Amino acid sequence: MKLIATRIAAIIFFFLLNSNTEAFSQTDSLKLSIERGSEIYTDFCITCHMPTGKGVENTFPPLAKSDYLMENREASIKGIKYGQKGEIVVNKKTYNGYMAPLGLGDDEIADVMNYITNSWGNKNDKIVTEQEVSNIKK
Repeated sequence: MKLIATRIAAIIFFFLLNSNTEAFSQTDSLKLSIERGSEIYTDFCITCHMPTGKGVENTFPPLAKSDYLMENREASIKGIKYGQKGEIVVNKKTYNGYMAPLGLGDDEIADVMNYITNSWGNKNDKIVTEQEVSNIKK
């Protein structure tokens, strides 16, 4: 009986150890992606969307506290991947501009999406993955 109890305790301990490792690795993955995304944002996005993510009024839409960004995940990824033109409504304001495709890889797009969806008042617990980006077609 004591041997069975010891084995059950070992199995439970192993399960708890592995489940916590998965949680930490997912959090760590998001954190690392956000760090990489910050660098990509600085290189490719900051000129139009500004260091604060507030954009330029009537010209470049804000990413900070952006309802469009948070409610239109696929369209936001698509805009980064293939460029964006035409009207979009962000925080009840209409923007009708053009954003050229940035030439980023799917991994870089995932990273910058994780950065912008977790910055300036945005909060996104569901990590954007390279696979998710690669599944988005024109």
